[in-house]
Amino acid sequence: MNIEKTLEEYGLSQKESLIYLALLQIGPSSVQKIAQKSDLPRSTVYEVLDDLTNKGFINRYLKRKIKYFSAQEPRHIIALAENKVNAIKNILPELEAISCVSLHRPSVRFYQGKKQMQMVLDEILDEAKEALCFGIAEDLLCVMGEYHDEFLKKRIKNKIPLRVILRDSPTARDRQRLGSQHLRDVKLMSNKYEFHGLTYVWKNKVAMFSLANDFVAVVTESKELADIEKAKFNNLWDLL
Repeated sequence: MNIEKTLEEYGLSQKESLIYLALLQIGPSSVQKIAQKSDLPRSTVYEVLDDLTNKGFINRYLKRKIKYFSAQEPRHIIALAENKVNAIKNILPELEAISCVSLHRPSVRFYQGKKQMQMVLDEILDEAKEALCFGIAEDLLCVMGEYHDEFLKKRIKNKIPLRVILRDSPTARDRQRLGSQHLRDVKLMSNKYEFHGLTYVWKNKVAMFSLANDFVAVVTESKELADIEKAKFNNLWDLL
């Protein structure tokens, strides 16, 4: 077993592990002796000893006006760790209550630029079992270009069906015609409404893409808000 690695996994730095192990070997010692044993500069040893003292791994005391340091017994370190774990266990119900509240609080994330917008589309590919989309076919194809072809291939590979409502256009009709090949069910809405962008809905998330002058995506995560968007989409879907 690598003792230093285990101590580092516990939370000590490499230098802290080195000095603690040195003190275990040589017993109570002055800074000078610790520096010699650990092969570290005295200035570094002073700094690390302060950190180890604060973490409860060593004690300090004066002997003939010289400051000495001694390592805490390993069993005492285990007791300290157990006390910390028990302290967290004691407040676990309160922590879980806070977590429950935060899970029900909507979160909002903003993404700027094409690269970051791709991150949102990748998130859909990673998470969605099915997705809804509302928007303009030409906007996404124009802005995202080659990436959209990759998105389409990955969506089909991941077997994510897509229901889409698109503003009527030759491109939209072409996507409707190819729908069955692309796991895509498309309905067309009137082209008299002017807007630029797309909305995706999956799971408890809604992503809105602005694709006109600025390339921005806003992602909200909330079951209630996602349910509203799903209801609006399904109502329009049934009417078309």
